[in-house]
Amino acid sequence: MTKQCERLELLSASPGTRRHLVVHRYRGSADGPKAYFQGALHADETPGTLVAHHLIRRLDAEAAAGRVRGEVVVVPVANPIGLSQVVAGRLIGRFDLTSRGNFNRDFPDVTQAVGDAVASQLGRDAAQNVRLIRAAFGAALAALEPVTEVHHLKVTLLRLAHDADVVLDMHCDSVALPHLYLSTASWPEGRDLSAALGSRATLLALDSGGSSFDEVFSLLWHRLAERFGPDLPIPMACLSGTAEYRGQLAVSDAEAEADADGLIQFLRHRGILDGPAALPPPQCEATPLEATEVVKAPTSGILVLHRRLGERLAKGDVFASIIDPMAEDQSTARTSVTAGTDGLFLTHCLHRQVRAGQGIAKIVGTVPLPSRTGVLVSE
Repeated sequence: MTKQCERLELLSASPGTRRHLVVHRYRGSADGPKAYFQGALHADETPGTLVAHHLIRRLDAEAAAGRVRGEVVVVPVANPIGLSQVVAGRLIGRFDLTSRGNFNRDFPDVTQAVGDAVASQLGRDAAQNVRLIRAAFGAALAALEPVTEVHHLKVTLLRLAHDADVVLDMHCDSVALPHLYLSTASWPEGRDLSAALGSRATLLALDSGGSSFDEVFSLLWHRLAERFGPDLPIPMACLSGTAEYRGQLAVSDAEAEADADGLIQFLRHRGILDGPAALPPPQCEATPLEATEVVKAPTSGILVLHRRLGERLAKGDVFASIIDPMAEDQSTARTSVTAGTDGLFLTHCLHRQVRAGQGIAKIVGTVPLPSRTGVLVSE
């Protein structure tokens, strides 16, 4: 078993500046599966990086005991660019201040190139097809020539994870219960990951829009299987998802240690680490992402919540109010906010001074909503 720490330099954005990624790589003695974890692609979402810190500590101990079978790669800080964007004392880590783009959108899609490269080589051996596709995936990414620091960051992260059996992008919401985004094509296979994360909601979409990091992997395998059909078997060879570790202020050693232990149990369950796995039962059934209501503020003002996260809401329930602080008549200052579906109160916004039309909460239902079409993820 070996452990390597790698330092990968990014393209310089301006003279005299340079950023880098730190990669922890564990390789076992056996030919086992590979798992890839990264934290804080949205650089202002700290909980995932703290989970990575505790996961690395646990993996160091597992490696010292000789229990690593496959390969585990951990990138605790996936976005040093965003981490440097402090404006007037506030970290701006979700959007690149140069391009104004979301750091977790518009990842390069090389599916067409990969499919063209393997078209004449695929056969009836599914395992061999997986090997061919992974090699072509790596070659297609190697052929990309980034010209900006942000593009180089995205390509580098894809190159690190392209041959993984498991890819987990560790994020958080504003204020939330732990939850998980997965591809529809990865369920129910991903039930063990949902259980390991203690996910209170597992939200499924084949393509949620925006070309986010995790969907580069799930969509590649799904689209290639569709392109070549059942005569040339192509399995969903990568379980990729986005874990939302509660909210931005949920930075706790106790919670992060428990989260890291859940990932260790998952790695044992998947045969990447030796030892018996002790996965808890799943805390939820998966639901379509189209069934999750994103509640928008009907007016601007001060958001006051009347219900707590984790409560079950019925359609029409008043779960919050928005108060107009400049109302002259206080009897008309309050506007009720109601649930548009039956479901679990999963998230709400961090800051309580809200604007009309702003997304302020998510309610996880089970019935797809007519309004939830097209791009399903918010910017």
